[in-house]
Amino acid sequence: MTDDTLSFASADQILLLFGAQDRYLRQVREAVGVGVTIRGDQLRLHGTEEQIRRGREVFSELKAILEARGVLQESEVRSVLGLSKTAGVASTAPPNVRKPAESIDLLEKARKVLPRSAGQAEYVRAIREHDLVFCEGPAGSGKTYLAVAMAVNALRQEQVRKIVLVRPAVEAGEKLGFLPGDLLAKINPYLRPLLDALSEMLDYDAVQRYIDRDVVEIVPLAFMRGRTLNETFIILDEGQNTTVTQMKMFLTRLGNGSRIVVTGDSTQTDLPAEVTSGFNDALRRLENVPGIAHIRLSAEDIVRHPLVKKIVAAYDDGSSSGPSRPKGRT
Repeated sequence: MTDDTLSFASADQILLLFGAQDRYLRQVREAVGVGVTIRGDQLRLHGTEEQIRRGREVFSELKAILEARGVLQESEVRSVLGLSKTAGVASTAPPNVRKPAESIDLLEKARKVLPRSAGQAEYVRAIREHDLVFCEGPAGSGKTYLAVAMAVNALRQEQVRKIVLVRPAVEAGEKLGFLPGDLLAKINPYLRPLLDALSEMLDYDAVQRYIDRDVVEIVPLAFMRGRTLNETFIILDEGQNTTVTQMKMFLTRLGNGSRIVVTGDSTQTDLPAEVTSGFNDALRRLENVPGIAHIRLSAEDIVRHPLVKKIVAAYDDGSSSGPSRPKGRT
């Protein structure tokens, strides 16, 4: 048996790390097996060398999340613990897979967004290194949220002049019928998820100011035809609901100094059965084109409510969507 010490900014930070009624601490203890005692602003870890090593990794990552966001959520604790278990089995994995260095600085009141899984970290790196990135993955895996965070970061660092958020106006298995109001009111239900992600990162006044000044533009896919966008960060969400023609039209909007991120989930296509998904078609056509990255997130990257991962797994068990693609960049 041995022990080690981990320092924190204050004893209050440790209490936030432990969660209400030490809920998070109990989860760490059960998953890692390390003993923990508090001495002022320090944590003392007790156990075997392996338990202490994993305990230090887990608490260091939770500390980084807490310092970046000021709060800690149970989904983040579960995600970090899941990665720790994987690391315990495959200790030869590259050490940079789980570094918090892939954090996304929003340059807004010290707010940062941290990837919560190895797959999400790979996704963030791909966006930083490529002008065109395709990301496929299940619901709740952070495809849209991380793309919006990267767009905000690029805008705030003046790498781009504008953010354009795009979605195909396809109804998810039900007919909405006539929608009242002006154009913005009609397309709002389709584009709401992108707005929600943006509103979580920036204050309401900042979001409204960007929209009013046309710095952030929210448009349905059909309105992209004929445009060329320079120095713009463009996100196409729900890409699986595009046709082949629409996808070609969208991808050719890429102008000088611009970046495109296309997200999609091939298992949730709302197109008619006889229509080929432009997302799947593009993944096949552009598979070997240099400069284009393809990231595939899995159920392990889901960071919503813990039940979402189980729901996705249950549906995947009966899926007939074809063979899965290898995870990572191509």
